Amino acid sequence: MLTLFALAIFHLAPAAGASPYRAPQLASSSKLVVLAFGAGNSIYVATSGDQGASFSAPVKVAEAGVLPLSRHRGPRVALTKDAIVVTAVTGNTPATGPHAHGLPSDGDLYAWRSTNGGKSWSKGVRINSVPGSAREGLHTLASDGHRKLFAAWLDLRGEGTQLYGAYSYDGGKTWSSNLLLYHSPAGTICQCCHPSAGFARDGTLDVMWRNDVDGARDFYLLQATSGKPFGSPQKLGHGTWKINACPMDGGGLTHKGTQTITAWRREGDLFLDEPGKPEQKLGEGQDIAVAAAGNRLYAAWIVQGHLTAWSEGKTETIANSAAMPNLLGLTSGDVLITWEDRDGIVVETIR
Repeated sequence: MLTLFALAIFHLAPAAGASPYRAPQLASSSKLVVLAFGAGNSIYVATSGDQGASFSAPVKVAEAGVLPLSRHRGPRVALTKDAIVVTAVTGNTPATGPHAHGLPSDGDLYAWRSTNGGKSWSKGVRINSVPGSAREGLHTLASDGHRKLFAAWLDLRGEGTQLYGAYSYDGGKTWSSNLLLYHSPAGTICQCCHPSAGFARDGTLDVMWRNDVDGARDFYLLQATSGKPFGSPQKLGHGTWKINACPMDGGGLTHKGTQTITAWRREGDLFLDEPGKPEQKLGEGQDIAVAAAGNRLYAAWIVQGHLTAWSEGKTETIANSAAMPNLLGLTSGDVLITWEDRDGIVVETIR
C-alpha cells in the first residue's frame, strides 16, 4: 500500500500584528526552490537551497496600492536559465461596488526579475498592453526552463471576459504583443476562475481555463507545439456543468513527461483528466492542485477546510485547517506542498 508521508515541514509566519501571509506559489530549478506569496499590499519571495526543507527570510519584491490575494489571485513565480521571475496583478485604486472583492479598479499584470537568487529585484514591467484590463487579478505564469516565459490572464479590455496571453523570450525582461487566446461565442469566459499554463519537456505549451458556453462552465485547453501557433480549443472531460455563477475555482495543470494532465472541479466533485480520455473522479472538494514527480502523479485539495493529498489512488489528510494549496514536483522525485495556515504558510515535503 502506498503511504504519503512527510519528510520535512517548514512553517513561515509573519511577525506579531503583521499582515498574514497568503497565496503561496512554488517553483524550482535543479538547485533552487522559490516560494512567492503576498502579505497586505506587498509581494515577497523566500528561497531554499535544500529542496524545500528550509527557506530564507522573505525578501520584498514589490509593494502596491492594491494587491488582490483572494481566491487564487496573488503572485506567480517561475525560474528561467538565469533569473527568478515573479508576476502579479497590482493597482493603485481599490474597486468599489458589490463585486469589488478587494480588487483594484486599475489592475495591471507586472513582471519582476532577480538575477542574484532573489536578493534584489528589478522594477516591474507591465505585460498587458491596455491599462487596467487585468483588473480581475487572475493569471498564470509558465517557464520552459530556459529563457522563454508565457503569461495568460483574464482580460477586460472589451465586452465580456476574454483570455489573453503574452510571451517573453529573454527571461522576463520584455514581453510580446498581447495575444487574444480565446473569446467565447457566448461573449465571455468564466469571469472569476484562474487560468493555468505549463510547458512540456518537448516545448509544447498548454493553457487551460474555465469557459462559459450556453451556460456550461466547463474547462477547455489550448496547445501550441514548439514554435507553432495555438491549435483549436478542446473541451476537457465528457461531463458538463451548467451553473449561472462563477465557481471561483480554476483547477491545475502539470506534465508527466510530454503527457498533459489537468485537474479540476465540476459541481462538488474533483477530476483528474488527460485530454481525449475519460476523466477520473478523485472525490469531493475544491481548490485542487496537481503535480508530477518521477513516474507518479500527486494532487491536493480542500474538503471542508481540511487538506487532502492524493497519489496513485491513495488519499491522506495532511492538515485539519488549510486553504489555497499548491504543489511542486522536484527532480529528486519528492513533492513540495504549500498552503495557507492561519496567518502563515506551511511547506511540507511528501513522498
